[in-house]
Amino acid sequence: MKQPAIFLFILIFLVGCESAPQSVKREGVAHHEPDIPEAKHEPELLVNGKDTLVKVDAYNPDIYWELKYATAENFMKRVLYDTLKAVYIQKDIALRLAECQALLSKTNPDLHLLVYDGVRPLSVQWEMWNALDSIPPAERGKFVSNPQNGSVHNYGAAVDITICDANRKPIDMGAGYDDIRKIAYPSLEAQFLASGELKREHVANRALLRRIMRSQRFSNIPTEWWHFNAYPRAVAKTRYEIVTREL
Repeated sequence: MKQPAIFLFILIFLVGCESAPQSVKREGVAHHEPDIPEAKHEPELLVNGKDTLVKVDAYNPDIYWELKYATAENFMKRVLYDTLKAVYIQKDIALRLAECQALLSKTNPDLHLLVYDGVRPLSVQWEMWNALDSIPPAERGKFVSNPQNGSVHNYGAAVDITICDANRKPIDMGAGYDDIRKIAYPSLEAQFLASGELKREHVANRALLRRIMRSQRFSNIPTEWWHFNAYPRAVAKTRYEIVTREL
């Protein structure tokens, strides 16, 4: 009489062991399913070949952004980005930008970096270049990089950027974003300051932006107070893959 009882006990034990892992597996699937549609709804990164691009605020939420080329608020006066809805840059560059914001917050906790553009597909670069065909190529290249050479933007290694307050109101730089007039040239600030067309406040604001960005080795260009490269174009070409179209 004892043997059947022992056999029954062993059988119940074995069935219990087999069913336990199946239960854990079902729980695991149920736990992960809600995350899938949320991730698809708002992706946090873009992948271009071997490169990973992230939102500019990925490592510091105090960085603000407004993707101007996804709106008509740009020199082209129309939407240029169809699927790109946020500002993305290379992951390692986003980490450097986060440090820039940390320094700005330490300098003045009420101020924020406001990014207007990051990675720019080469296809859009061509649209910009062709739209300015009334300007000779040598002059045109001061405002829009020749797409035959590739812009640092096309590698996700440049930002168009300013400084704003907590209400996202940009501080006055004396010339607006995408302003092709020479008053926007950092290289001519002394000239326009002497003529009175730029005020000391404007030059001081631009100098603050340059100081913050240079703290992480971003370099300004002579013709746009808002444009900063994380690397020279020749270096960006060796580090990253060019983005040819919207991801």
